[in-house]
Amino acid sequence: MFGPFERAVAGRYLRARRGERFVSVIAIFSLVGIALGVATLIIVMAVMNGFQADLMGRILGLNGDLTIYGQGRTISQYEDVTRKVRSVPGVVSATPLVEGQVLLSAGAYNSGGMVHGLTPQGLKDLKAVSSSIIAGSLDDFGPDDSIVVGVTMAERAGLGIGSGLTLVSPDGAATAFGTVPRVRRYRVVAIFDAGVNDYNSSVVFLPMHAAQIYFQMPNKATQIQVMTEDAEHVRPVTLAIENAVGDPGLRVLDWTNANNALFGAVQVEQNVMFLILTLIILVAAFNVISSLIMMVKDKTADIAVLRTIGASRGAIMRIFLMCGAFVGVTGTVAGTALGVVFCMNIERIRQLLQKLTGTNLFNPEVYYLEHLPAKLVWGQVVEVIVMALGLSLLATLYPSWRAAKTDPVEALRHE
Repeated sequence: MFGPFERAVAGRYLRARRGERFVSVIAIFSLVGIALGVATLIIVMAVMNGFQADLMGRILGLNGDLTIYGQGRTISQYEDVTRKVRSVPGVVSATPLVEGQVLLSAGAYNSGGMVHGLTPQGLKDLKAVSSSIIAGSLDDFGPDDSIVVGVTMAERAGLGIGSGLTLVSPDGAATAFGTVPRVRRYRVVAIFDAGVNDYNSSVVFLPMHAAQIYFQMPNKATQIQVMTEDAEHVRPVTLAIENAVGDPGLRVLDWTNANNALFGAVQVEQNVMFLILTLIILVAAFNVISSLIMMVKDKTADIAVLRTIGASRGAIMRIFLMCGAFVGVTGTVAGTALGVVFCMNIERIRQLLQKLTGTNLFNPEVYYLEHLPAKLVWGQVVEVIVMALGLSLLATLYPSWRAAKTDPVEALRHE
């Protein structure tokens, strides 16, 4: 399609001589614009993918792929229900727990929090917590006075291993003087860092028997958390569990329903960012059009001479197509390389920028996560490359067609 003659002339036009520097500068800016647009789009999409994957992984790792609730009541026969759930194909684990809200108090520290009552084995099966113990040991978790807290809460309340943490529940005993809150002091045996700031600062773990006593739920559970083999395809397992349990008083809620608003918002934001950042590449494509039009205007006499010595209109069009394609392809390749390298080292770059500026660029209390995630999806990278190359090619069509339509007689006459 592109012969040696077209390639030689296109290469000559891309090497600007004296008096042609301005056109060359515009072409360079077009190339840089395409590269920056492609790199920015790849980086932003990778960060959005990483944020979604990290957020989903942490939420599911802490709360389970699906949860079984008692509608307006506790689950009294939770052991039988758990046994039925574990027999469903695709279920990895099923853990009953007691959940309740309390006021957490330690010295001058007072804050609302959530208590999760689990068996020692159930807490060990919760890998997001059991694999992130930074102080103490889960081997000491079992006595009714033991408690496990998050690192953020420990820092704010000044807690360490062996420290006391008081739980106050407003749902207390009724007396002649009104309702008396239940107050119980527990001993910290382990501190975890689950990587989610809200979880680290507001969730504590009690032994299940102790939680049942504290919340006055003997031999009862408030929910059953279930982990599955494939969280992406949890819906068939949910339906199978509903059929296996067979209790209309129990509700099975999977993560797609429990967190659909959160993940839906992330997906919408990802799509909007893709459209917005595509405009950067579109603007760079318009720069390619302007640079090629100026090149055609500057090379009018050359086009006329080429036509008189036998060059066809198709050859002229291919020459300028190659000039524009070189800018688009080079910019796309450079932008892809820059974006991929940046994504692979994004956390190092963030740490470096934080040291240079002395500011916290990714506050975990604001962004819910404690590091800047990035996940390259190569399918999306290919989409960005195809889109950039397509826009660059479309940008070359009109200037190339205009160059091919140049009348050599009129061009030489005005020259």
